[in-house]
Amino acid sequence: MVRPVGSDGVRTEAAIRDAAIHLIAAKGFEAVTLRGIAKQVGIQASSLYRYYPSKSELLMTIITAHMEDLLERWAEAEPAGGSALERLDAFIEFHVSYHSSKPTEVFIANMEMRALAAEDRKTVVAMRKRYEAILLQILLDGVEEGVFSVPDARVATFAILAMLTGLTVWYQEGGRLSKDELVACYSKLVTTGLSSVA
Repeated sequence: MVRPVGSDGVRTEAAIRDAAIHLIAAKGFEAVTLRGIAKQVGIQASSLYRYYPSKSELLMTIITAHMEDLLERWAEAEPAGGSALERLDAFIEFHVSYHSSKPTEVFIANMEMRALAAEDRKTVVAMRKRYEAILLQILLDGVEEGVFSVPDARVATFAILAMLTGLTVWYQEGGRLSKDELVACYSKLVTTGLSSVA
């Protein structure tokens, strides 16, 4: 599919995505129409179709962009070397900071995945598995180093990710806890739970 190029095209496409994210988060994917998104952006529906011929393609773009950004940002933040405990602390800090700064995108990626076509879901699941594998490897390394006691590393991976990602439901910037305090709290909870010291 050929999309308009140039600065105006780039700005319009970004505005379409931003409007879609806002509307999907507010109303749910099924209730949102491309015509409604076009109206929000201030363009004709026919213009929007030049960028996204279908609503499902737009949703796929939003979710994959979120996952690609997540993986790329971690690749930049990942410490070179270090113990499993140091890498776990870095992972928790990254995950909490990233997800608390993008709660709407996180909500859509988690709640609207069911609306994707089967093949698109497979693509997103594969991207999720890449991210899960990062934490899984940290936990396995920690067990090998003797600092973590984990009866099932895969279950622990899912449990930790669910707990960390859950902050997007309740955390509000400017509230009782700063992001640094939130990171410290989660790090303490996770590392204490994984401690190999009885």
